[in-house]
Amino acid sequence: MRFGSRVATRCAVGVALVPVALSTAVLPASAAPQDQAAPSAQAQEDRSSGPAIRNGLRTVTPDDLVIGTAVAGGGHHEEADYPDPFTRDPRYRKVLATEFDSVSPENQMKWEFIHPEPGVYNFGPADAIVAFAERHGQEVRGHTLLWHSQLAEWVTEGDYTDEELRAILEEHIRTVVGRYKGRIDQWDVANEIFADTWDDGGVRLRDGSTGATANVFIERLGPGIIADAFRWAHEADPEAKLFLNDYAVEDIGPKSDAYYELAQQLLAEGVPLHGFAFQAHLDLQFPFPETLDENMQRFDDLGLETAVTELDVRFTLPEDGVPTAEQLAEQADTYQGVLEACLSVDECNSFTIWGFNDKYSWVPSFSPGQGAATVMFEDYERKPAYWALHETLAEASGR
Repeated sequence: MRFGSRVATRCAVGVALVPVALSTAVLPASAAPQDQAAPSAQAQEDRSSGPAIRNGLRTVTPDDLVIGTAVAGGGHHEEADYPDPFTRDPRYRKVLATEFDSVSPENQMKWEFIHPEPGVYNFGPADAIVAFAERHGQEVRGHTLLWHSQLAEWVTEGDYTDEELRAILEEHIRTVVGRYKGRIDQWDVANEIFADTWDDGGVRLRDGSTGATANVFIERLGPGIIADAFRWAHEADPEAKLFLNDYAVEDIGPKSDAYYELAQQLLAEGVPLHGFAFQAHLDLQFPFPETLDENMQRFDDLGLETAVTELDVRFTLPEDGVPTAEQLAEQADTYQGVLEACLSVDECNSFTIWGFNDKYSWVPSFSPGQGAATVMFEDYERKPAYWALHETLAEASGR
């Protein structure tokens, strides 16, 4: 492993918007499916089983960087054979509080979860995450506002005019961002808005012309809706940093080039774009993105912050399901390499791994046969990847 090789530098539905107070309803905490028994879990989080955690990642992270994780819940967890991790697993909560100084709701702020019916909002789980972060001195990244996936069916299947659809999106963004004004530091505003590939080797916006899943808002309302989403989010919370966010953009190539051009265009138009984020869902069967640091730097040169937002490193498991020492060593190198790239760029200020415990990882549910993508085994034993991050952060901060 390359320990010590770190780079030295461092809603009511309608055409017109109705005032939120009149147009929305909030599900009570008792009705929020992922918020049950939260007080009980909170009461236990400081008395959890297992040894006390000392010198966690957040204690060795440089002052100009936050180390974060996704907070498990919603999505595939609702079909799993375990209770909701955040509200039901006291040890999970203790590690979450001790190791990280930034949190991102994994699914609890995605549209189908937080806005399940017209004019009805399920804020309970997201509220609980934000309150948890505040109790533990953590920042929060909001995820996500404009996305083609995990939309509620009432949005995708509704018979709306273009004007009504635009009003639905605006009301959603203003309501969600406005609720957490001053409490969420960064938002993934536009998420995965480019299709992965095109027949000619280029990329296109998800406008329905690519064969990939379309973003209904871009398809119906045109590319200008991207700038509008940023403007609405900024008006709802002028202090929050607003990001573009996507996967498969780590290397310099057609997809990251498309985002680079879009970022230049948005900035030239005065759109409140503050950063570009690299999800970094990586797979050991593919080469490490060797141009990641250079790619980050060119966005930094535009005056944008950069962030790693969803890092995990999956691989195909042996038949017995137990990772080999070689796989774990390569995984550690990959985690460390991404962190080194972030540390080499002045305005890479946020580094988030997409979960920290293999039991709760999304990977096996979406990539059968693959897994072990996080920095801890199911029993919270720390992998070489964890110690690669820890040592690299400690060296960067001098702690």
